[in-house]
Amino acid sequence: MIYKVLYQRDKVRNPKRETTETLYLEADSAASARALVEDHTPYNIELVQELTGNFLDFEKREPDFKLTEF
Repeated sequence: MIYKVLYQRDKVRNPKRETTETLYLEADSAASARALVEDHTPYNIELVQELTGNFLDFEKREPDFKLTEF
């Protein structure tokens, strides 16, 4: 399954909507997607969202859509 992960690049500063970034990755579950990001980055994860159906189709049309591999 494909997951959308919303995160802040820094765990020290307070999260701000304006600095929230997104990455997409393939994982077996939301928990494993979170673990992958936590193990390979210093990011502060805000949300992990499963993308399916129309939601996935919509995100794939975005120019910044790219699956991240660790």
